[in-house]
Amino acid sequence: MQVRRSLAAVLSVGTLFLATACAGNDLNSSKASDSASPSASGDKGTVHISGQNFPEAALVAAMYDEVLTNAGYTTDVKLVDTRDVYMQTFPQGVDVVPEYVGGILDFLNTTQNGADAKPITTSDAQQSIAAGKSLLDKQGITLLNPSEATDTNAFFVSKDYADSEGVSTLSDLKGKSVVLAAAPDCEGRPDCEGGLSDVYGIDITKVLPLGYASDQTYKSVIDGESQLGETSTTDGTLDAQGLVLLDDDKKIQPAQNLIPAVSSDFLKAHPDVAAPLNDLMAALTTEKLTELNAKVAVDRQKPEDVAHEFLTQAGLL
Repeated sequence: MQVRRSLAAVLSVGTLFLATACAGNDLNSSKASDSASPSASGDKGTVHISGQNFPEAALVAAMYDEVLTNAGYTTDVKLVDTRDVYMQTFPQGVDVVPEYVGGILDFLNTTQNGADAKPITTSDAQQSIAAGKSLLDKQGITLLNPSEATDTNAFFVSKDYADSEGVSTLSDLKGKSVVLAAAPDCEGRPDCEGGLSDVYGIDITKVLPLGYASDQTYKSVIDGESQLGETSTTDGTLDAQGLVLLDDDKKIQPAQNLIPAVSSDFLKAHPDVAAPLNDLMAALTTEKLTELNAKVAVDRQKPEDVAHEFLTQAGLL
């Protein structure tokens, strides 16, 4: 099974997300100077947070940072380019990571069982977590409660095309011939061109390797060069561009619910770290996450400010 979100692809969203991508650097230095001393507010010590430095991950990391600081911990946040980087020190030198169910489980499956390992993830988060329990135990990682909020690969069309062809789901494209603008590795993948062709019966006449949720992919669909484009379910920029997501009604995407991944040893020593993170997961929905992403991507607000506003309104601070 392919990794569902490649960092290079996500970062290709371009100028809409540039300000947010830089925000991860602000988080990197957050409270780092205090990392050796206990938190003055609760004297609970330091929690080391890592994760990927793409816009949505930076936003969620800012939420982790604030709720754990509010719980009495000193936070040391270091965001990196790819999952491969932080997994070199997680869980030995990293305590908590904002993760996605399918992302972390697929990574552990392929690293422990080989690149050709049989997929263990499905579209159901709990089933996927149960199937990956032995992988998690071997790595020394505990997954807390998955959020309702999920961010999977998704496919969009222009509003004009949706109206003229009467489509709102991927099944509505059955038998239709379309050009697909997508990530370079889309062709043949079961969650991309392979699934669209084999499961949905869509005639993909050509795959244009223009990028995952890239400006080039958006433009290709808007201009009519492509009829279908690849993005994520929490893309907050689509409506402003006259684009609409099609429902994955046959569930070819694996579960990518947001979920806190915690060092099992750290959790054993600090069991109270779970409650604020689980409360955060319970408060997030896909719709809300999409709205928050739009505030960063479209309205150009700082992720820390968006995170603080959401946490305050949700009663989590």
